[in-house]
Amino acid sequence: MPGTSSKTSLFPPVGRERERDFTDVGRVQDEPRATGKAKLDRQAVLLLAVNALFTCGNALSATFVNIYIWKIKHDYALLGWFAVVHQLAMSLTFWLAGKWVKEGNKMNALRGGVIAAAAFYGLVLAFGTRAADAVPILGLVQGVSSGLFWLSFNVVYFEITGPDNRDRFNGWAGLLGSLSGMLAPWLSGLLIASSGGNAGYRLIFGISLAIFVAGAALTFGLHKREPSGRYDWRIGLGGLLRKGNPWRAITGAMVAQGLREGIFGFVIALLVYTSTGSEMKLGSFSLYTSAAAFLSFWIAGRLLKTSRRFWGVLIGAVMMTLFIVPLLWGTGYSKLLIFGLGTAVFAPLFSIPSVSVVFDQIGGNEADVKRREERVILRELALNAGRFVGALTFIVCVSVSANPALIRVLLLVFGSSPLLVWALLRKRLRQAAIAGAKAEP
Repeated sequence: MPGTSSKTSLFPPVGRERERDFTDVGRVQDEPRATGKAKLDRQAVLLLAVNALFTCGNALSATFVNIYIWKIKHDYALLGWFAVVHQLAMSLTFWLAGKWVKEGNKMNALRGGVIAAAAFYGLVLAFGTRAADAVPILGLVQGVSSGLFWLSFNVVYFEITGPDNRDRFNGWAGLLGSLSGMLAPWLSGLLIASSGGNAGYRLIFGISLAIFVAGAALTFGLHKREPSGRYDWRIGLGGLLRKGNPWRAITGAMVAQGLREGIFGFVIALLVYTSTGSEMKLGSFSLYTSAAAFLSFWIAGRLLKTSRRFWGVLIGAVMMTLFIVPLLWGTGYSKLLIFGLGTAVFAPLFSIPSVSVVFDQIGGNEADVKRREERVILRELALNAGRFVGALTFIVCVSVSANPALIRVLLLVFGSSPLLVWALLRKRLRQAAIAGAKAEP
């Protein structure tokens, strides 16, 4: 989904026509427009393919990069710092590259993100067993890759979708991401287990590098999009102090969402590995949970209408939190698997509408459409702020005490942040539900 990759109220039919007018800004003349028939045009399908390759390349190796570093140097805090450097580099890249994406060629930025991802795995291969000592460099390169890719991807995604097909795009993105997450880590675990030693790691890192090269080549099929306007370096931060600004609640919700991602992004896989000592078990864990997510995204993408967003996000947030509770009594493989499966089933109910509501806000008025790059950057900076706080809190806590009970409590506290996301977005979700119910036949 739009970036690892949330909106405001949907408008009645007149509002939807206004959004399509606004989103024409930056379109090439021969590009198909959002039709209102919930279909995806060829450019949207191609963008999904690029996203799928980027996701697949990361799914194949990203989890095992953390395990690779852990095996070299058993240090929870080191993995936390890897995440922090990545988040800081990604945030800075978002802010600096915003000018390039808005005033230059956003397709080159998208391409650059994929190429930087290939460079990251090239560096991991080059450093070999010294990778644990190169965490700052690796985190920096990975952060640049993520920043360039997700900034340009989200802007292009906004421009080629509308309110009528955005949930469908999100559903397909989640579906393909789940398919990648289902097969790629399992294949990685199998290759590592069968190769033995570090040979398996070098093999999967090399395959990821090749996938990113293929993804970069595929971006040349996307239409070049014309620049639009001048970049605002303030990205609307000052406006957040103004009462009634809709971005206050949205920004707060994105920070809350990032709190969970900042810890869960690397801790769950590490817990699975430390509880089993097997890369194959970790690959199987990803296979089972991603298979559940695959089916859930497929069903949610077809059935989750705009009128059901309010309850979808609430149910998803509650269930995602409840499935953490059993981990308080231990993080054995069976408990982690129950958590993973439960989260996979209910996460799409939360994530699809929460992604859509942010981009609907961008498309809801002309001012936000003209500042769409800045709005996407604001969203991503808010997410990264939450991730940074989550990861930094983890580092501080494990530096004081590596007691497993403390880590489990952190998982529950930060893992319940989707409830805060729902609370902050509930008014917009309800408005969208009402407007969607009126518009649906």
